[in-house]
Amino acid sequence: MKEAQQQVAIVTGASRGIGAAVAQRLAEDGYKVAVNYASNAIEAEKTVAALRAAGHAALAVRADISRPDEVRALFDTTERELGKVDVLVNNAGILNTVPVAEASDELFARSFAINVQGSFNTLREAAQRLNPGGRIVNFSTTVLALRLPGYAIYSATKAAVEALTGVFAKELRGRQIRVNAVAPGPVATELFLDGKTPEQIAQFAQMAPLERLGEPRDIASVVSFLAGPDAGWVNGQVLRVNGGLA
Repeated sequence: MKEAQQQVAIVTGASRGIGAAVAQRLAEDGYKVAVNYASNAIEAEKTVAALRAAGHAALAVRADISRPDEVRALFDTTERELGKVDVLVNNAGILNTVPVAEASDELFARSFAINVQGSFNTLREAAQRLNPGGRIVNFSTTVLALRLPGYAIYSATKAAVEALTGVFAKELRGRQIRVNAVAPGPVATELFLDGKTPEQIAQFAQMAPLERLGEPRDIASVVSFLAGPDAGWVNGQVLRVNGGLA
């Protein structure tokens, strides 16, 4: 994109892992990118530094997306520093695996606060702030289809995100804003690998017909597609990116 035509993207939870890969891919696609983070300022600044070193426009913006006031500030800062927002990628989320019978009230509340309330907060703000013709990409999970023990609360939060995605796409009629979601399978990130034995990792890698874990760039490529012009007729959909796992 030429400078005058550069569009702006916000990627939540983009300090590392899938979020950082998405931020990098969108920057390569020509977007100015706001790298959102909640607490890991060092990693967020590293991501931004790498983008700037490659000649891209980027900045790190701290915001806890579970707090509406901080989400408003995220959009305020992005608009002031980069311009009005065209793309929102709702990547931020938390994952704690525990059987329902053993789950605490705090874990349940925190999971819904980040994964559901956080997505709701950014979607509500985007409804007022996104440019006409904007794009929103939410994050669900392939775990929903697998019904794995220990993932009930996480799955419940992502089921809510899928519901928000389909309805919100229809509520934005007349704005030419597309709203979709990606549902990754197991991806080789620090978050996924942490606490797992080599045997467990190998087992997850063999579950999909393609016999490997996903890589952050696999997910980033699909987000790039949904944010780009080639997905101009894709709206209100959930795209499962899992190597055929489910």
